[in-house]
This record gives sequence, structure tokens and C-alpha cells, in this order.
Amino acid sequence: MSEEQKPGQIVILNGTPRSGKSSISGVIQHTFDGVWMNMGVDRFMQMTPECYQPGIGLRPGGERPDLEPLILTLYLAMYESIAAHSRLGLNVVVDVGHHDNYSVPLGIVPKCARILRGLPVLFVGVRCPLEVVMQRRIATWKAGYEQDGSVPKPVRLWQDVVHFPGIYDLEVDTSVLSPEACAGLIRQRLEEGGPFTAFKHFEAID
Repeated sequence: MSEEQKPGQIVILNGTPRSGKSSISGVIQHTFDGVWMNMGVDRFMQMTPECYQPGIGLRPGGERPDLEPLILTLYLAMYESIAAHSRLGLNVVVDVGHHDNYSVPLGIVPKCARILRGLPVLFVGVRCPLEVVMQRRIATWKAGYEQDGSVPKPVRLWQDVVHFPGIYDLEVDTSVLSPEACAGLIRQRLEEGGPFTAFKHFEAID
């Protein structure tokens, strides 16, 4: 990166499936000033061969330990790409569902944070209550509660682990705020300026 080249801003949206991350990403890409590249879990899953699916979308619970070494590699590759875009002056919005509830801990976030060391990163927690997530799952996939009325185990696990340890620069709740309103809070936080410290916390974890 040349001395004249200012790195692009990185905004990472972390939350469960159906929490509204993709909608916020779209608003950011289409309404924020400058060039915003839209990256994240869905796009990397689309690039992943079918035999290795769900790739970085692997659910919590240790269901596929055979895939876990590849999951770490894919995450590192994604974050290397994010870093490359930022260093070239491109802004990047990323939607992910980070967790470490694999068959063995993989320490993905600290490893990824070190890749972004020295780059401007705003880490946003996208929260959504479980009952709203279930409503959205039913509306989108016609997949809801179990026959006994309980929430499916993978959905509960996502809700339990995706926000651990809950260290963010900003949090938004999509059950009470529209994607536009969430993006507005993110814009406001960026305009206020740093320091953004959440990812710096993870950099220091071994």
C-alpha cells in the first residue's frame, strides 16, 4: 500500500442466520459514499464446491469435524481477500456468523483479526431475538418449529454461541430497526470516527 493510498473501511456484521445481516449489507453497499464491496458467508459458500458445503456456513455443534480444517482455511482466505481489498482503497462490508462451537475450538476470529491488523475495522453485532428469527425462517424457508413445538437445536445453538464473547464496536437489533435504520447507525458510528477497538482485542488472543 503506497503512502498516498488510504485503506478502505471494513465493516463486519456478525449475527445468526436470518438476523438481517444481508439486508444491512445491501443498504451499505448501495447508499454509502465510495465503492463498497459486499463479501461474506453467502458469497464464499457460492464459491465452495458442493462436496465441501456448507463451507464457512458450517453450523455450531461439531456436526462435521472432517470439514473443520478446511473451514479455518476458508475463513483465513476470505479475510486475506478482505485485507487486500482494503489495502487497495476499497471499502468492504462483510456478513458472517462467527462461532467457535466446533468439535474442537478453531480460534478463527483471533486469527482473522491478526490478518486485518493495521486496517480500519468496525465490528458490528447484529442481534435478533429467537422468536423473530423463527418467524423469518418460516416466512423464507417454510421451516419452523419441531413437531413438539420446540426450536430446532441448530437454531438454538446459533443463538447461544454466535455473539460470544459479545465484544463489538456497535450493536444493532433488527427486530426493532429496519435495515436502513441499522445502516444509519453504522454510518453515524463511522462518521464519529475511531478508535474502533473490538478487533484489536481479538488480535491479542493466542
